[in-house]
Amino acid sequence: MKAKQAQKELFNSSFTNKLRQFFFSQEGVRQALENGTPKQIEYLNELLDCELARRTESRKARMIKHAGFPSIKSIDEYDFSNVRFPALMSKEEVLSLEFINQKRTLIFYGICGSGKTMLSIALGIRACNEGHKVKFMTMSQLIARLAKARSEELLERTLLDLRKLDLLIIDEWGYCQVSRDDAQLLFRVIADSYENKSLIVTTNLPFSEWGKLMTDEQLATAIIDQLVHYGHLIDTGSKDWRLEHSLMRDQVVTVKKGREDTGK
Repeated sequence: MKAKQAQKELFNSSFTNKLRQFFFSQEGVRQALENGTPKQIEYLNELLDCELARRTESRKARMIKHAGFPSIKSIDEYDFSNVRFPALMSKEEVLSLEFINQKRTLIFYGICGSGKTMLSIALGIRACNEGHKVKFMTMSQLIARLAKARSEELLERTLLDLRKLDLLIIDEWGYCQVSRDDAQLLFRVIADSYENKSLIVTTNLPFSEWGKLMTDEQLATAIIDQLVHYGHLIDTGSKDWRLEHSLMRDQVVTVKKGREDTGK
């Protein structure tokens, strides 16, 4: 008897929570529980479950679309065989997304084609599915957005929008030269993120090359200091997965071999 009563109370509590999510008043909830037949309440409960599931999937889809990923990737498709994790950040900790709750930075470092972007996208999509606010941009896209906002006198509003994120992914860090003015804008974003949200940065450049990239050693050092204090460097390796699975792989290998044979 006690077990049945406890089960009924558990059901009523769950049912009440669902109705409250649809903004039912306390009086409306009470009327449903007191006047509804068991079959009516059971049907309404199933209907609420279906609608809440649809809303959840719709919200996830909106968050993924808003994040701006260039493609959709799943972590299940990723090959971690060449990835080296630091002692203080294991693969399991990365996949759990605990680094987002801890407001930590992940820096994916490796050659072009080693899977940095794919891994960042897969983690970003997983974060969206778990309700985190995420934005994905290449370094050049971020700079262009900040420069445009500055020219339109909307820089502070844009920085505020970025500040509200849980995770900002900056892809292709180091693929383009950065002016001192643009480097200062990047520093604003990194400084705003420090201890406030998580970052993922993908790069093929060692830290020692960042000064040349930004034409300002001091600014580059300041950015690196902000990133590494609560950051973890994850080496994605030196294997070019894109070349490995390219339709032109045989032709590329032949060309390379020919150049080596001729000494060119």
